[in-house]
Amino acid sequence: MTTFALVGAGPGLGLATARRFGTAGHTVALISRGTEKLEALTAELTREGIQARGFTADVLDIESLEGALHAAAQALGPIEILQYSPAPRADFMRPVLDTGADDLDAPLSFSVKGPVTAVNAVLPGMRALGRGTLLFVNGGSAVRPHRDRAGTSVAFAAESAYARMLHDALAAENIHAAQLIVPGAIRPDAEHSSPEALARRLYDIHHERDGFRHYAEPMPD
Repeated sequence: MTTFALVGAGPGLGLATARRFGTAGHTVALISRGTEKLEALTAELTREGIQARGFTADVLDIESLEGALHAAAQALGPIEILQYSPAPRADFMRPVLDTGADDLDAPLSFSVKGPVTAVNAVLPGMRALGRGTLLFVNGGSAVRPHRDRAGTSVAFAAESAYARMLHDALAAENIHAAQLIVPGAIRPDAEHSSPEALARRLYDIHHERDGFRHYAEPMPD
């Protein structure tokens, strides 16, 4: 049995994807900053018959993130699928003319150092398995920068470049890196961008292994 590791566990998209991969037979490692939230999510999945466990880490703390992923693999089994989808902080989204150099430190750590740390932690296990999937979930500013969301626009673009390089570099090793762009808000009533719809899409990306960039729905003009 292999593990689905979710960086950025929460009650919306995180819970939905954990449920989707868990019902497909994977153990589930939930990684987030909040211990109480992790306990609640783990309990809900356990009631549904999914083997899940929470691991506390902050993506801005490289050592804690690396430690959580190593602990997850040791406790639950090798990580075959990594999903990196923590929600960015509101202060990352300042207008470009109000954004100084120091204001980009946290967004870049969140969207570049965090993914690099997570990928480097799970790659040895995926190589040992002979397969793996790296899933990156980003908002529309990853491909269409928005002047009022400078931090995420810059940082998501950098994350996109890193993920694309992984896609090209790891394909020969049967490790598939892919990105899902969610142009708008994740809403329970959205046809293509509800947590459940996105979870199904992410599972399909993992299963079908077709291409790098995917869109939950068309980008608005």
